[in-house]
Amino acid sequence: MQGKKKLEGIKLKDAERNERTLEVLADTSVESDKELIEILDKVKSYAPNGDLDTIMKAYKLAKYAHRDQKRKSGEPYFIHPLAVANIICDMQLDIETVSGGLLHDVVEDTEYTYEDIESIFNKEIADLVDGVTKLGKIKYRSKEETQSENLRKMFLAMAKDIRVILIKLADRLHNMRTLNYMDPEKAKYKATETLEIYGGIAHRLGISKIKWELEDLALRYIDHDGYYELVEKVSMKRSQREENIAKIVNCLQEKFAEMEIPCDVYGRPKHFYSIYRKMKNKNKSFEEIFDLTAVRVLVDTVKDCYAVLGVVHTLWKPIPGRFKDYIAMPKPNMYQSLHTTVVGPDGEPLEIQIRTHEMHNIAEYGIAAHWKYKEGISNSKEDKIEEKLQWLRQMMEWEKDLKDPHEFLDALKEDVFSSQVYVFTPQGDVIELPAESTPIDFAYRVHTNIGNKCVGAKVDGRMVTLDYKLQNGNIVEILTSSNSPGPSRDWLGIVKTPNAKSRIRQFFKKERREENIERGNAILEREFKKHGLPTTKDSVIDKNMLIIAKKFNQPNVEDLIATVGYGGIMASQVVTKLKELYTREIRQAMKEKKASISEDIEKHNISDAEYSKKRKKTPSQGIIVEGLDNILVRFAKCCNPLPGDEIVGYITKGRGVAVHRADCVNVNPDDEFFKKRMIKVSWDGAGKDSNSTFEAEIQIKVVDRRGIVNEITHIVANEKIGLNGINARKGKDSEVTINLLVEVDGTEQLDYIMNKIKSVPGVERIYRMTN
Repeated sequence: MQGKKKLEGIKLKDAERNERTLEVLADTSVESDKELIEILDKVKSYAPNGDLDTIMKAYKLAKYAHRDQKRKSGEPYFIHPLAVANIICDMQLDIETVSGGLLHDVVEDTEYTYEDIESIFNKEIADLVDGVTKLGKIKYRSKEETQSENLRKMFLAMAKDIRVILIKLADRLHNMRTLNYMDPEKAKYKATETLEIYGGIAHRLGISKIKWELEDLALRYIDHDGYYELVEKVSMKRSQREENIAKIVNCLQEKFAEMEIPCDVYGRPKHFYSIYRKMKNKNKSFEEIFDLTAVRVLVDTVKDCYAVLGVVHTLWKPIPGRFKDYIAMPKPNMYQSLHTTVVGPDGEPLEIQIRTHEMHNIAEYGIAAHWKYKEGISNSKEDKIEEKLQWLRQMMEWEKDLKDPHEFLDALKEDVFSSQVYVFTPQGDVIELPAESTPIDFAYRVHTNIGNKCVGAKVDGRMVTLDYKLQNGNIVEILTSSNSPGPSRDWLGIVKTPNAKSRIRQFFKKERREENIERGNAILEREFKKHGLPTTKDSVIDKNMLIIAKKFNQPNVEDLIATVGYGGIMASQVVTKLKELYTREIRQAMKEKKASISEDIEKHNISDAEYSKKRKKTPSQGIIVEGLDNILVRFAKCCNPLPGDEIVGYITKGRGVAVHRADCVNVNPDDEFFKKRMIKVSWDGAGKDSNSTFEAEIQIKVVDRRGIVNEITHIVANEKIGLNGINARKGKDSEVTINLLVEVDGTEQLDYIMNKIKSVPGVERIYRMTN
């Protein structure tokens, strides 16, 4: 099938690879491969006029490119892209998507490049492959950031071409089917990501066929014991349930035949994850879950849907509040169906779903149903697809404002993958919002100006507060005023949608610059104090703040502070980067000063006693650092030194001098690396001559008796010692362990309070804790 002329236009930059590729693509022996024939037969069944040569080329190239690679199972790697292509064929997608599925790992994992794929095929297929290429070669600081960046790229690609995510979902589905070959911890992480992210995407795109399988597979690894226990329980009474459903199906078929309504009726078992979630969310046991099986009725027309509903309600009594009409009001993912729950012939609840065959196709494949192979897509069809993907367009607007990966992932789960509520405008238009959204979210979803000018809201004709949680079916009217000063900062804590948060932040960014700068300064000052950085004018801080402003794409320090003020950048992000730069400069200054001191001593032959007098003593958190002033000092959490303890200093990377107790397990003066970084430190008298206090943790082993914890805390209170934390837990043989986190001025005060506590009847042991 693959003629030589069609291959002549392929010109890869690497001459040797070009020659090998031409030989591979011209190889006709591959055309008898059973796997290739199976894919071509599937495509022929729904695309008889499709360009099968393109799929053959993709098959040959992918098989050759992955020839030496193995999966974790030890099987040839090529079985993965082959399985992905088969899943895509089952969705009956176009030639380019099937080819993209076969090639989706070629650019990432083999010698072939994006340019090679474009030359061999075309830009459309190359873009699809690039859209699903993972970011494994880029290093990130955390799992959250890796996941966030992957998702950013995925959603950007989706915004350009929705077929990218269809390939990605097929890729994830096959990986989940073969997850048993992965390390258990990694498998659990992948399963959790699948459930939270990919299952949510499949749901929003309406692809229930893939959604349910992803969720059931994920559950197997997230709660292994719970999954198999559920499988066993479902299997136990399956024959009885199937017998009951068969009777109901026969009854309905006979009734519909009498009324001459052509239809398909069959039982549909509930998916394991659906049952599991219902048990967890509603705190029910398995025995309390009655609707383990539902009945589905497929008809030809919408008119027949409502006729069937009438028949069902005459046969069995409907349960109030359990009827949903998704035909009149479709879900945003295009799902349409009638749902009703009735009291079945055996007296137990029975769910019945009624829909047309076309609706069923869309319910199974969602947005993919619009990408089934066609000779062309009409403008009206394109408009409908664009309308259904409006949530994606909105998301790509607000995601630009979210720099923190944790915030981005949280926002995704809230806006894209959470449960939804459907409310109406006064004109009858349906607005979809995440569950627990407020009238403010509604206002910003309608238009930014309506949100900015909002002064009140009516729900179903009555006034409500702006933090009111909207319910399905509410008619929402937003009251606006041209004299409104704009949104309140408190709204950021009320709204649910990232879209609303983004618009509110943009308002403050543009409208209230001076207020933002003032607020930003206050936030940064608190953060500086928290991390032990100078809060007064400091030349090193000022210089490095300008460097950080550039890193965050801010033209100057004032703009950086304003951005912190309105919430565009987290203060913790600024301080993290600042500490790195600040400590680097201080460390350099320490080296220079040490060199200068050594030179001074050598040059003038100054004695140690004279040097001690000459040295400038500037305390830092109650600590004097040998020969240095204005240095960042922190107390090591592993030993929590107190005034009175013998201490040593250790020069850390990027965090100044860490002060340890001399007997700390992490102090190793015999280690050459540690020795090089050691520096002399001493207490400057804090705790005796000042009001400084230090945290210390003590652990007390006591015999369990009523009121003993109260007696111990009473002693601490009487001595006017700060109590920052308490934790008590019961062990074996009636022994109770109590941990106290106290504020003391030094070891003398700590010893005193420990001796007081030791005198309490029932206290067996007490000692100072180190981590």
